[in-house]
Amino acid sequence: MIKNKIVYSNIIQQFENKYIKDTITKIDVGDTVKVKKIIQEGNKERIQISEGVVICKKNTSLNHTITIRKIVQNIGVEKIYLVHSPQIINIEVTRKSKIRRSKLYYLRNRSGKATRLKQKFK
Repeated sequence: MIKNKIVYSNIIQQFENKYIKDTITKIDVGDTVKVKKIIQEGNKERIQISEGVVICKKNTSLNHTITIRKIVQNIGVEKIYLVHSPQIINIEVTRKSKIRRSKLYYLRNRSGKATRLKQKFK
């Protein structure tokens, strides 16, 4: 019974390793990022760029996701991106912030200047 679980987990690991991207930069919670994603509209493809603050990160090998929050017309919008998705071309970190929490859900209740994060200089 235990051997079968180990064998199945090894097979799944090998399958997932084919699809993991190696070119992704290190993304942390609190970073301001630009995500370039391919959008298909009928027969056409275009590149859409989304910019926002990473408020949540979940690391589970191939299912690595980040949640990005931005303000659009005074309404907070959150979007979850699958980092290793084939639709994602590039994730560029534009700014790093100094934070003390692993999840920044408290930014949902704040607006204006209260949502600013201290910048981390290299």
